[in-house]
Amino acid sequence: MSRPRLLLIGATGQIGFELAKILPAHGEVSALDRASLDLADPDAIVETVRRLRPNIIVNAAAYTAVDRAETDADRAYAINARAPAVLAEEAKRIGAVMIHYSTDYVFDGSSATPYREDAPAQPLNVYGRSKLEGERAIAAVGGANLILRTSWVYGLRGQNFLLTMRRLARERDEIRIVADQLGVPNWSRELARITARLVGFESSALAERAGLYHLSARGSASWFEFAQAIIGNVARPTLLPITTAEYPMPARRPAYGVLAPDKFESTFGFVLPDWRRLLRECLEESA
Repeated sequence: MSRPRLLLIGATGQIGFELAKILPAHGEVSALDRASLDLADPDAIVETVRRLRPNIIVNAAAYTAVDRAETDADRAYAINARAPAVLAEEAKRIGAVMIHYSTDYVFDGSSATPYREDAPAQPLNVYGRSKLEGERAIAAVGGANLILRTSWVYGLRGQNFLLTMRRLARERDEIRIVADQLGVPNWSRELARITARLVGFESSALAERAGLYHLSARGSASWFEFAQAIIGNVARPTLLPITTAEYPMPARRPAYGVLAPDKFESTFGFVLPDWRRLLRECLEESA
């Protein structure tokens, strides 16, 4: 049986970098980065998909600069909303499966219990609104699409909270960390591993399970608790919990962004570990 043709978009991002290492075990991969495909150019997207004719498209690219998006909304919407719509249209045209990542920032954070997929989406910022519009555009196109919402992605490369905390721990004696926002840290490699397992399904099996899912580790944490877990029990630096109001940012963040992965687990049979276990695995690798 011939190996499927896989198109990976966003191959140098946090999840995309990990996918680029894992996916070749499952098919013939065309891995494209920002220089290879500008998602703000719909014609380039159409040309690329029609030329490569993949069986599965994994869109791991996004405009993720949450604060910059407040003043760069046109580009955020081009990459996070219009590009996914074009990808979904082209995937449907050639009968391909599309896997697309979204975010907990589609929610306003007013819940006190983990968000299920059918919870009302009410984003607080441009980034969240652009990602929600992308979700809705994909759903409107129809076809064999899996939308995977996740949160607080970290890893050992790129720009993320883990690497920021490690840098600040080297530079400062004291670090002030927001303690009144709750979410779930998710290791980019684990997200890539699970995606690769999905790719390992027959395309028909994925098509039958098309829809919106929350892909997240178990448990929850504040940014302060996440920082404590990263830094460990050390004399220096001192971590000080602060409120969101004490650390104003251009974009509003949801106070609560915990995603419930029950639907994903029951549909695909993968039980996701607790976030602390995955963080330990990540940190052990970098030791």
